[in-house]
Amino acid sequence: MRDPRTKTRGLALGVGLCAVAIAAGLQVQPANAQDTAATHAAAKPQTQATDKAIYYVDFRARTAASYGHAFVWYGRADQKQVEIAGLHPATESVIPYVLGHVIPVPSETGKSYGDLDDGYVLASYRVYMTEPEAKRVFAYIKHLQATSPLWNAATYNCVAFIQDIARYMGLEVPGNWLLYPDEWVKQLKELNHGRRYMSSPAVAQAPSVKPTAVAHKPAAPANAQTANAGY
Repeated sequence: MRDPRTKTRGLALGVGLCAVAIAAGLQVQPANAQDTAATHAAAKPQTQATDKAIYYVDFRARTAASYGHAFVWYGRADQKQVEIAGLHPATESVIPYVLGHVIPVPSETGKSYGDLDDGYVLASYRVYMTEPEAKRVFAYIKHLQATSPLWNAATYNCVAFIQDIARYMGLEVPGNWLLYPDEWVKQLKELNHGRRYMSSPAVAQAPSVKPTAVAHKPAAPANAQTANAGY
């Protein structure tokens, strides 16, 4: 017959081991939960960063009757709406354009005929940015539009206008605004090694949406080619 005291000690030992195991499990679970939470917290900023590069500025050059024309598209890559900024004489008449090769003439800084037509595009270089960057850059573009009342082919033309935008964004620029618009845009892309993002490290690009629903293409005025002859 077994000693009752031996049986009691065995039972106590078993209960003690179970208690230790339960306590250890309770300690491991919170630790694992903390590790999991820490992993998610560390991954969250990266996920947020990759979701925000949906804004852009697109430096563009298109055909025209003489030199061509340089301008920018800007907006959100996931939306059809696009805004346009470009410097050109404020008229459809050829006279201010001719005079603008000698003296400064009044300008406009919005879209001109052909700016929405991809068929006229000779060169394009798009740079993506985050929302905080876009707020600063878009505000600067609008400021530049509001403070550029004159156009001159030699001193401040359409290329000089978009060069100011590129320089504000921190891009390397050709520095010669007397280049043909398409050559200037191509050199801009080469100087920046095809850089696609305003900030580093690069963040994910949102899928682009072709801006087909912005505005109906206006009918070309009789002298539209002359009026938008370039620069």
